Amino acid sequence: MINYFKGGVIGLLNGFFGSGGGVLAVPVLERESSPNEAHATSVALIFILSLVTAVFYGFYGNLDFGTAWDYVPWGVAGAVAGSVFLKKIKAQWLKRLFGAVVTAAAIRMLFS
Repeated sequence: MINYFKGGVIGLLNGFFGSGGGVLAVPVLERESSPNEAHATSVALIFILSLVTAVFYGFYGNLDFGTAWDYVPWGVAGAVAGSVFLKKIKAQWLKRLFGAVVTAAAIRMLFS
């Protein structure tokens, strides 16, 4: 797949699902770099896409900053812990953990 097509699909998923593009970005980026680098690069990519998406969600009145800010302090703490942990986990376990989280989320969504 050509990068502009991959980027477009990742952006579309991000806009449609709200950061859902990361689920596709990680495996796409793993073809070009190590799993750890792919996860870290995906975060940078999704950060920029999420900012753009948030602007449009806000423009259309679909953004609740009050609720978002309730999650920010703990989200920041979790992000720091996750980025420290990423440096320590083996690529094989990172892939398994990512797959398990995505699978668990999919099962939950299918049955709720």
